[in-house]
Amino acid sequence: MPAITRASIQNLKSRIDIVDVVSTVVTLKKAGADFKGLSPFNTERTPSFFVSPAKGLYKCFSSGKAGDVISFVMETERLGFTEAVETLARRFNIPLEYEAGGPTAQERSLRQELFDLHETAAGFFRAAFLESNRNGEFIRDYWTNHRRFSLDTADDFQIGVAAPDGGRLAETLRKRGHSDEALRECGLFYVRSGGGLSPRFRGRLMIPIRDQQGRIVAFTARQTEITPTDDPTREAKYVNSPETPIFVKGQLLFNLDRARRNAAKDNPFLMVEGQLDAIRCWSAGLDTVIAPQGTGVTETQLRLLRRFHAGIECLLDGDRAGQGAALRLLPLALQEGLEISFLPLSGKVDPDQLVLQEGAEAITRLRARKLGVVAFAASALLPDPTTASAQERAEACREIFALVARNPSQVAQSEYIVELSTLAAISRSALESDYRLFLESNERRRQARTEYLAARPEDEPASDQPPARPEPIGVAAATDLLMLVLHYESLGPPLAHTLDHAWIDTSSRAGRLLDQFLNDFAHDLWPGVDQIEQHLDDPEDRTFIAGLLFGTPAIDDPVKVVNDGIRRMVSDFCIPKIRKIELEIAAKQRNFDSDLISLLKTADELRRLRLNPPTIRPPA
Repeated sequence: MPAITRASIQNLKSRIDIVDVVSTVVTLKKAGADFKGLSPFNTERTPSFFVSPAKGLYKCFSSGKAGDVISFVMETERLGFTEAVETLARRFNIPLEYEAGGPTAQERSLRQELFDLHETAAGFFRAAFLESNRNGEFIRDYWTNHRRFSLDTADDFQIGVAAPDGGRLAETLRKRGHSDEALRECGLFYVRSGGGLSPRFRGRLMIPIRDQQGRIVAFTARQTEITPTDDPTREAKYVNSPETPIFVKGQLLFNLDRARRNAAKDNPFLMVEGQLDAIRCWSAGLDTVIAPQGTGVTETQLRLLRRFHAGIECLLDGDRAGQGAALRLLPLALQEGLEISFLPLSGKVDPDQLVLQEGAEAITRLRARKLGVVAFAASALLPDPTTASAQERAEACREIFALVARNPSQVAQSEYIVELSTLAAISRSALESDYRLFLESNERRRQARTEYLAARPEDEPASDQPPARPEPIGVAAATDLLMLVLHYESLGPPLAHTLDHAWIDTSSRAGRLLDQFLNDFAHDLWPGVDQIEQHLDDPEDRTFIAGLLFGTPAIDDPVKVVNDGIRRMVSDFCIPKIRKIELEIAAKQRNFDSDLISLLKTADELRRLRLNPPTIRPPA
């Protein structure tokens, strides 16, 4: 694939404000000249993620990740370098230049082509929805009279239809220049044994699924009366696209691309079960509604929500399945630090029916009697404590104890237990005593496991994590010198002509990069800090350098600090060599070895070097 020119990449970075890109993923607040927010890479309650608009860099102090706007898109959207550049260029309408001309459809990255392909497919299904033929008239009648949605809502969500025979989707996609590989990987077709394609969706209402950036990545297909009887999924009410390189069910939520902009303290996320539930709520003005993708809610989805807002109200179906889904969700939400509450629906009423019949006011009424964590769990596990046996109440309390213990706040745990004592009709003192016994039992199990792991044979690994390795000699000095030449580039040439290559331990990342940069300075090949990331092939090298560049060191005399770094590096180089020579001298003195004089001379030179290392002078 033709490489994107360096000048084109630099132009893109200079025209894009990194805050605009990061703020679509992380809620940022001003912090002096920078911005801060919760890490998109780790679960945390105290912000450790910072963005510097002046430098165009981000730094996550909890995960150690750092970089520029391109590496941020690579990390958060799981893209390669070229894909990330192309994605940003399309998003901000910035032209790119390629070393050997622009890429064709076959030369584009597969992920980027799949995004484009899904946009084409959505347009194809949408056009079929609007056609003045039998299928178009049927689906519009189904949408407006049977499902009772407006045509404006269909336009807003780009609702479409797949014809009973599948239409000519494959032919249309090929005419738009999409490759056979993309058609096989997109999930819109069954791939036959001979390599042929047959449409996956036929005679179904098509609902586009978007990722948090608003890109169409998949479809949910609703069964209708025109779904053909020979469709292998005919009996399934809903069929989702299979997982593809751009669609993983457990990693996104329907309508999050819109809802995340509106979630706030007094307007938490509203979680419903299905896409049509979400569309109904949105059309009624409930602008924080989201839905999972037909599977149980995952930790990844909750962590994604936590990036934008910590509050969730659950409006799941009122049947047993909905209640069970809520109970499975509870421990995950507490573990992720989310503030979760439940809006109780009765019987077989679902959110779609409720909001259709009563409007958004129905949700307002439900909110007036919403249930917190303990109240909901107690209502599900112990619906009538007055008729429950002592054993039934004890078992229900143990299950609720396991939920309560997931909250890291002891204050919150204490309040939960007080609330549970009222709901379960158990004395507070008895319940608090049982909860302490529960925690002590858990702690004993934890300690027993720790002791078991510690008692394992030495050749049996006690942990999945590798043992910590001591920092190699010279790394601290190399890191300091590296930071200095990055922030004070004028120090690069004098340092390059003063520091001997042999003194740098290139087995460490810091030493290897310092050696590379000083060689560039020495031969007038230094590209400049603005283009340093394109100068590095290893993504981990780029992350490491971005981390060093993010903060500006508070140094009054950079030359003095450089000379101190030279002194430490020389000392780290000399000490082990002197010790080794001293051992050789001791051995040779016993045998009157002829090399003794040479060794004594080398040891003396190393001692003098250590005591009198070279220094640089301030640049002119």
